[in-house]
Amino acid sequence: MSKKPTATDAQLILQLYDLRREAEMRKARHWWVVEFWPQSADDVMKIVGAMGSQENNWLRQVGGYWNMAASFVLLGALSEELFIQPAVSGEMFLIFAKVHPFLKELREKMGDPHMFGNIEKIVTGSKFARERLKLTLKRVEAMREKRAAAKTS
Repeated sequence: MSKKPTATDAQLILQLYDLRREAEMRKARHWWVVEFWPQSADDVMKIVGAMGSQENNWLRQVGGYWNMAASFVLLGALSEELFIQPAVSGEMFLIFAKVHPFLKELREKMGDPHMFGNIEKIVTGSKFARERLKLTLKRVEAMREKRAAAKTS
């Protein structure tokens, strides 16, 4: 993996950012970040099984986007050091943290051992990334608890 960021890396980051600004991608990202709070693998599987639904499209669009972007790093086309900066990929860490607790079960149910695989390699691939993941997992769990408490009150 490329370690030292270059001007070409910065240009690719800006292009990836532009893709995130597309109207439908904004809706999909909003759904992932604000509305989609799976509590189990079954919650994710409901969306996976709802082919043609807006939520299924959004699940695949955002998951595919971050998996693709992570592949750029894994294949050496983009600097890992630049990519894992919070301003660049913070959303990827959040999305991964939302599915992390049941990723093994999701992979089994989908019959896909590589589901979220590129993302997982990046978020666990360096000390800095692992620390960010640990922090993000704590934040996501706190949000899950807060949302669950709000539903019961």
